[in-house]
Amino acid sequence: MGKLVELQAILEQKDIQLLPQSEFSVSDADETGLSFVENALIKARHACLATGLPAIADDSGIEVDALKGEPGIYSARYAGSHGEVADKENNAKLLCELEGISEMERSARFQCVIAYMRHAKDPMPLICQGTWEGRILFSEEGENGFGYDPLFYVPSHGCASAKLDAATKNAISHRGQALTQLLECWNSHH
Repeated sequence: MGKLVELQAILEQKDIQLLPQSEFSVSDADETGLSFVENALIKARHACLATGLPAIADDSGIEVDALKGEPGIYSARYAGSHGEVADKENNAKLLCELEGISEMERSARFQCVIAYMRHAKDPMPLICQGTWEGRILFSEEGENGFGYDPLFYVPSHGCASAKLDAATKNAISHRGQALTQLLECWNSHH
């Protein structure tokens, strides 16, 4: 849900109405890809097929250098379960995996890929990407955001992502960057 709220907030400023797939009773796509790009395309195509409408889909996660890029595409289900209950478990697992790793070696980044497809057989989907560099804190901080936000330290603002207000986060985050790119490309794509 957190992702959807962010996408809607950013797109609303541009007078674009985003209809969640739940409004069309679209089932969740099987995320069988091995990269953010593949999964975003799988999800967008799945939504196009089910609705007959253009679709945008986001696939995102966090890469931690000390863990060779993990949890990566498995970020949402890192500790095994899925959904908002999983956030706490995922954060706990990440802290556990990084135990004994120094501050300098805790570099990480959020990655986001957004795919836009005009229809299910769109041979040239629009793929936009955003990267947000930071590092993993030693404990959770802040109440805002979702997912790994309480553990992601944002150097430019000197605090955890979960301490940023929504507007600030949306302006600088991986998702904000990918969406800005999408909006810029959209005009030339139609």
